[in-house]
Amino acid sequence: MSTILLTGASGFLGSALLAELSQRHQVITIGRKALPEAPNQTHYQGLFSEFEDLRQLDMHAVDTVVHLAAVTGGCLEREGILVNVEGTRVLMRYLIDQDCRKFVMASSTAIVGFENPKFQPLQLPIPDEHPCLDRDGYGLSKYLMEEVTRYYVRQNPELDVVNLRFASISPDEGMPPRSGIVPAGNWAVGAITKMPRSEAIRILSLVVEALPKPGVRIMNAVSSEAWVSVPTVDVLRNWWGDDVDLSYFEQPGNEQASVFDPSYAKREFGFDA
Repeated sequence: MSTILLTGASGFLGSALLAELSQRHQVITIGRKALPEAPNQTHYQGLFSEFEDLRQLDMHAVDTVVHLAAVTGGCLEREGILVNVEGTRVLMRYLIDQDCRKFVMASSTAIVGFENPKFQPLQLPIPDEHPCLDRDGYGLSKYLMEEVTRYYVRQNPELDVVNLRFASISPDEGMPPRSGIVPAGNWAVGAITKMPRSEAIRILSLVVEALPKPGVRIMNAVSSEAWVSVPTVDVLRNWWGDDVDLSYFEQPGNEQASVFDPSYAKREFGFDA
């Protein structure tokens, strides 16, 4: 039984992951809110971004961290940098010094910049390491978080770091209606890139329990199909016209393919949502 540190355990995704992982592992959590006691779970109240609070964990030999805690889309630029970037740096620095070697990080497809209605991708389907074109702060904060992980792996080449660029995640029983042809707007690409929570839990579990592989991996954690009620190409052409090459979605079999390329996660972990 390995020991896993989970941040964001009181959240929508974290609470479900905590229940899943604690069936097979000892799970340590840290957060501002109190959590009920449960088998294989130990909770500490504090901030993951404060060394003084993290020192509560000194007695534990953490094998893997799953870092879900963050400020999310629509945050202030300053808040995103302080929590998502500097907070992550503090957490990683502490854990590396405690000999933790595996880091599973919740990143975001919003890195590419689709929070803003002016967004246009450089390539379709959008690759795992598409450059950050964010104009609004949240995507930038997640991109800089990924750069923090690269920085620490340059210092410690034995680290295993996986940055999962998650799509929009919804309750399994409450998935929104599939999108039709609508005007481009804020978060437009996110509206057609939906995934149920159970699938997010599945890929997180696969990554946590995979054999270690030193280095940094960045991958889209998305469904293989767009969340659309019409062909994907029709939605995208309404937004971008002929400014972006849409030919991939005109090929047989790709009529409702995801805007993001999901193939890396499938190759590495067998994840096919």
